[in-house]
Amino acid sequence: MPHSPLASLPCRCWGLRPSQALRRSHPLSTQSAPCGSSLSRRNHEAKQKRQREKQMALEAGITPKGKAPAGSSKAWTPKEVVLYEVPTEPGEKKDVYRLLPPAYSPRYVEAAWYSWWVREGFFKPEYQTKLPQATGETFSMCIPPPNVTGSLHIGHALTVAIQDALVRWHRMRGDQVLWIPGSDHAGIATQAVVEKQLWKERGMRRHELSREKFLREVWKWKDEKGGEISEQLQALGASLDWDRECFTMDAGFSVAVTEAFVRLYEAGLLYRSQQLVNWSCTLRSAISDIEVESRPLPGHTELQLPGCPTPVSFGLLVSVAFPVDGEPDAEVVVGTTRPETLPGDVAVAVHPDDSRYTHLHGRQLRHPLTGQLLPLITDSTVQPHVGTGAVKVTPAHSPADAELGARHGLSPLSVIAEDGTMTSLCGDWLQGLHRFVAREKIMSALQERGLFRGLQNHPMVLPICSRSGDVIEYLLKSQWFVRCREMGNRAAQAVESGALELSPSFHQKNWQHWFSHIGDWCVSRQLWWGHRIPAYLVVEEHMKGDREDCWVVGRTETEARKIAAELTGRSEAELTLQRDPDVLDTWFSSALFPFAALGWPQETPDLARFYPLSLLETGSDLLLFWVGRMVMLGTQLTGQLPFTKVLLHSMVRDGQGRKMSKSLGNVLDPRDIISGVELQVLQEKLKDGNLDSTELAIAAAGQRKDFPHGIPECGTDALRFALCSHGALGGDVHLSVSEVLSSRHFCNKIWNALRFILNALGEGFVPQPAEELSPSSPTDAWILSRLAHTAQECERGFLARELPLITHALHHFWLHSLCDVYLEAVKPVLSHSPHPQGPPQVLFSCADVGLRLLAPLMPFLAEELWQRLPPRPGSNSAPSISVASYPTTHSLEHWRQPALEQHFSQVQEAVQALRALRATYQLTKARPRVLLQSSEPGELSLFKPFLEPLATLGHCGAVGLLPPGVVAPSGWAQAPLSNTIQVYMELQGLVDPQAHLVLLAARRRKLQKQLDGLMAWTPSRGEEETKRQQRLSSLQLELSKLDKAASHLRQLMDACPSPKEL
Repeated sequence: MPHSPLASLPCRCWGLRPSQALRRSHPLSTQSAPCGSSLSRRNHEAKQKRQREKQMALEAGITPKGKAPAGSSKAWTPKEVVLYEVPTEPGEKKDVYRLLPPAYSPRYVEAAWYSWWVREGFFKPEYQTKLPQATGETFSMCIPPPNVTGSLHIGHALTVAIQDALVRWHRMRGDQVLWIPGSDHAGIATQAVVEKQLWKERGMRRHELSREKFLREVWKWKDEKGGEISEQLQALGASLDWDRECFTMDAGFSVAVTEAFVRLYEAGLLYRSQQLVNWSCTLRSAISDIEVESRPLPGHTELQLPGCPTPVSFGLLVSVAFPVDGEPDAEVVVGTTRPETLPGDVAVAVHPDDSRYTHLHGRQLRHPLTGQLLPLITDSTVQPHVGTGAVKVTPAHSPADAELGARHGLSPLSVIAEDGTMTSLCGDWLQGLHRFVAREKIMSALQERGLFRGLQNHPMVLPICSRSGDVIEYLLKSQWFVRCREMGNRAAQAVESGALELSPSFHQKNWQHWFSHIGDWCVSRQLWWGHRIPAYLVVEEHMKGDREDCWVVGRTETEARKIAAELTGRSEAELTLQRDPDVLDTWFSSALFPFAALGWPQETPDLARFYPLSLLETGSDLLLFWVGRMVMLGTQLTGQLPFTKVLLHSMVRDGQGRKMSKSLGNVLDPRDIISGVELQVLQEKLKDGNLDSTELAIAAAGQRKDFPHGIPECGTDALRFALCSHGALGGDVHLSVSEVLSSRHFCNKIWNALRFILNALGEGFVPQPAEELSPSSPTDAWILSRLAHTAQECERGFLARELPLITHALHHFWLHSLCDVYLEAVKPVLSHSPHPQGPPQVLFSCADVGLRLLAPLMPFLAEELWQRLPPRPGSNSAPSISVASYPTTHSLEHWRQPALEQHFSQVQEAVQALRALRATYQLTKARPRVLLQSSEPGELSLFKPFLEPLATLGHCGAVGLLPPGVVAPSGWAQAPLSNTIQVYMELQGLVDPQAHLVLLAARRRKLQKQLDGLMAWTPSRGEEETKRQQRLSSLQLELSKLDKAASHLRQLMDACPSPKEL
């Protein structure tokens, strides 16, 4: 679906061409002119109402009426969309000489920057060697190649946000950075999509085309549709080196795949054998373990499966009698959930110590369908306490039975064919029937023969093909397998020795367990799209007598023919070779990505410079299937680990903690959060998917509940910041749109701060070198110390790769230190004429350093605002913030004053106390005088340098210091700041005690009612009881404050008559 602007939102154009601007009275115009002013007025009124509700909530400690709980969906106020409309060619630098729009608008901010970054080569390692801060070190990483068939979802966005933040930080600190983009050919998924399209458009199946023609159709589809992922990555701001983009079916990559197969074969790690594989009858192909969904069933469950006109029952245990040969009344009863496999039974097994069957050891049983004799065997793996203690053995259709059968020399019988029908070994009465139709026929036959012994509910786990929805069958197939034991041992040892670091470290347990139980890996796939296996059958030649086909492996047919001639002793000309029609498992080629993308097997400069990779970052769900296989093949083929550090992030869930699922309707395209989308468009996207009618109804209902008003435009920077605030550590990521919207509000705060700072700097401002900047006031020194502390925290977070540390530090600095405190404190100072020199220089440094700290996480906003700052004179200014130097702890160390920060924290506590007093007495406009008193003489000296900002931030008049022991003036409100410090606020003449007592009484009754309700409620869960106790404490504290205020007002009434009495 197109990602167009929301039709219902007013849209502004900023930076218009001169001819357009002259026709308007203001450079900011609105496309939806009739509703622009009314919308602004409504927004202003709504904002005032929210502020009043928030003020009341702060005063009373209650939730504002109508406020939705965190994470819930609620109506959001549409923002006016400002567009950047200055004519700018792709790759041309954005015009930053126009005034900033009055409000933050993501579409304006994110326009034009990405193509300029790419054209200038900022993302290329070659550019970074020229940076003045170049370290000479390298940092290389590859993006986990997404499937070319699909589009990125929010889980991919988390990967991109984390990786790009790390990449941009390394680039800014001066490392030579290479971040490799790529995509995976996704054999099964891509072939299925193209086959579906062929059937829909032409009514053709792929077998009606030749292999070559079908592959041309796939490449055509890839060329037309495969660019969507690149567009999404660019929208997310991913600073990838696009000149090194890699596709796993590219010619160079295909050479690497062939070379890997040949080398593994020559090393004895690849062999061909007939073994059980996961088989999808719908796809007619073997599939990997990761494509098998283990679906737990509580009992009897009906499922609608591909190719079955009616639902099929599962979760039922069928009891079947096997008569004992020679004893008419004796039988052994076995239970099975798969009666369709009965024709493939070759034995019945019991535990050797099970006394119920000791007398039958060595006896023969009659097959309930064919009457053939089957041995009753004993095996210690049989669980005597499960069911009847007797199990049927079907080696051709069960991995466990295959192992048991091999131990006892039983020959397997394959009774289910590749297409899911019954084979000729079942007899004419079943041959050709669908296996689940045959199941019913077998059940009827058992009942007719009197050998059916019952049916009961049975919880089970059903293997489902995630690609087709069909039930997996285990079939014996001649396939190519990779021996994994030796390579797996090396991978396990690498983690155990510390050579390979997994973070978080709790993943090490899964890693060691998986590799200690790893089996051989089937890499054959019965597809046309993919890397065709470079193995050739020598026709009419056999190995080991006449029992085994003769196969040879070669990089080309010529090489294979030469090998075959040496093997058979015949001339090359008289040999006939047939290439294996199968292709390799997609995971085989993706396991080569870290080195094949750098040019292996050729000794390229990139391979020499950037391999092994510095870091692999990916989702924890890919640890074993992708990361483990990269480690195995990388170590085997290149002689070294493909990377030494692995950073794993958790699964992204929605705000309700649910797994992202198309059938739930909660899978989100990142662009829908970035640009905003209406509910109707979300619903249309569902219809374009592959959901059946039932799933579609559930998903549509889920979307209506979660996004009743659609999704607001949040912007790329807000999405990235929200995702990075969760980072890689800990449990699953629960992401809600409201959380991203909160990050957009943070962007707006930064935007407004920079507008204020740029205005304060004025024309002709010349920044001082950072090392020469000396604060002119304690408040200036405090904010610079906070800035240096923030840089220290960001550096610590990046070094530890714990991005939540960084987002928390940046959020706290910009919002709570700079905007809430310093900007407010400095406003009166800047109103002096002429401007003092100190604060503008401090403001510039806060903007410059703060934006550079922010740039790896919010690249678009940081670039837009940083480009508008005046350059420092004489400095080699970077052309882009993306290649500017990242502030370090060392470079800002001279600003750090921890003791001053500690002192100022007491000032902030005083500000909070003053604001609380103002709220209690509802002093909205008055600026009362304030006194501070301490029983410790030296303590007040800490406040003396900050009296002016204390008055400004506390919205008070003059602030004075009251010596110890001196009695405070009568009629002043009092609040303790600590055990030794008291705050006094003037009330006389500013408050009507009689009228205010009425208001306090009303508020007290309301809080008391809440308290009584909580006291009477007994929660059922411990977590709820904890919250109840916390709320009780809060209400009791508020009631205490109200009682104290009421007492003070009554004293004030006694001392001074009400204005009404005068």
